[in-house]
Amino acid sequence: MQDLNPLRNLSTFSRPYIIAEIGVNHEGSLSLAHQLIDQAKKGGADAAKFQTYKADKLAMRDSPAYWDQSEESTPSQWELFKKYDSLSAVDYQSLAEHCRDVGIDFMSTPFDLEAVDGLRDLVRVFKVASADIDNVPLLRKVGQCSKPVVLSTGGSDIPEIERAVHELRTAGVPQIILLHCILAYPTKNEDANLLMISHLATHFPDLVIGISDHTVPTRDNLALVTAYALGARVIEKHFTHDRSLPGNDHYHAIDTDGLRSLVSTLDRSQNLLGSKSVKEPVEAELNSRKFARRSICAVRDIQPGVRLEEHHLICLRPGTGISSGEWDDVIGSTTTQFIAAGTALDPAWLNTQGS
Repeated sequence: MQDLNPLRNLSTFSRPYIIAEIGVNHEGSLSLAHQLIDQAKKGGADAAKFQTYKADKLAMRDSPAYWDQSEESTPSQWELFKKYDSLSAVDYQSLAEHCRDVGIDFMSTPFDLEAVDGLRDLVRVFKVASADIDNVPLLRKVGQCSKPVVLSTGGSDIPEIERAVHELRTAGVPQIILLHCILAYPTKNEDANLLMISHLATHFPDLVIGISDHTVPTRDNLALVTAYALGARVIEKHFTHDRSLPGNDHYHAIDTDGLRSLVSTLDRSQNLLGSKSVKEPVEAELNSRKFARRSICAVRDIQPGVRLEEHHLICLRPGTGISSGEWDDVIGSTTTQFIAAGTALDPAWLNTQGS
């Protein structure tokens, strides 16, 4: 994993960068969008993210729904998207300015080429949705902006991800962050497949890996904490002011209290994961290492000139003498002086030549 990325310094040991995916949960209200930014900041998110599109440039009018229609009953994509595509270029500029004022990063996902142009000067990082991972014109347009890209990978396989990464890099993207994602709304726990995070990290070792999560939030935030433990260093989660609202993305979103709880839990998780990725003793273990390990001792009085055999010796704590790990080196050596029972052996009392 790279030590640096454009969002902030991210590494194996850092807390995750948290994106509150407001999307279109503002339902076309600029005022509510501003309030959601405030609430995302209050909850501890690093970024507030929106979606920039016009329904006519996103879907045909008879495009079928792909979400859980028991939660969102709108039968066509175009019809649903049309409900929430009223924000203008000026509105997105207002949102970006409000994010800057409250101290949270502004992000938005462009879903057409014009949206890329409108966001170019407003975002430091572009987000590309899972469904556009094979949208070559959009990838190239985003890439030409020469800004870092967060790329969701829902519904894709490794060759498709490789092609998208290639397109972005070829077009001029300086850095790509991949998000594991399951393109199902909501995602059932048995479909979350968080081990794919490890697979992405193995296959793309030079990229920061994260998650865009669509599971229904739980009080323990188990899905996202597990994702972090598996290496996700960017976490995107849908965000709303009211989870009880019907339809769209409210039902699988997190609210301010849930976000605050998530941030707190992830901070504790970061503390538990620690600052070392190589197995070696830590400072807190040094005394235990010394005193809980064992030294090789005489089990009975041993006279000078005795060739040591196993029945002469025992391993006892503390480990301040000859380590019990050197047992095979001590067996067969000859004592050069009297050693009392229960005494830890000293290398100076042994002649190992010819042993």
